Amino acid sequence: MPRPRRFRWVRAQPSSTYFKPRGIPLAALEEVVLTFEEHEALRLADLEGLHQKDAAQKMNVSRATFGRVLTSARGKIADALVNAKAVRVEGGDFVMAGPHTCDNCDITWDLSPGATLPPACPSCGSVNIYPSGWGRGYGPGRGWRRGRCYRGGRK
Repeated sequence: MPRPRRFRWVRAQPSSTYFKPRGIPLAALEEVVLTFEEHEALRLADLEGLHQKDAAQKMNVSRATFGRVLTSARGKIADALVNAKAVRVEGGDFVMAGPHTCDNCDITWDLSPGATLPPACPSCGSVNIYPSGWGRGYGPGRGWRRGRCYRGGRK
């Protein structure tokens, strides 16, 4: 039985989760799905210009794992650009770093990289916890669309 995957730390929410070529109807396009951790790897390596070792530390993974995630992301982006495909950002194995909010009692606490997400709200015990910048309805109690998130449950 393989070892469970480690969650990657993602610090920045994408400003947009869907990109498509101009002038081609959406119904006629194929899609490439880029995971949130692939998006974060592109941001750290290509936009911020960090070396793989430093970027891997920020995502809480090994340098080799970061390299594989980055290679996968660059391949998907190249495929989308060359073959005129749409890019959708969703899913993956990640934990959002930063402030988190309980959907029931609205308390907010900071989740620093390397910490583990509590299984429930420290105040009321609710499992409806979401990253504060994402808005309501994104916590593990509400489902995350494709992929695994937080405590690793399939949604």
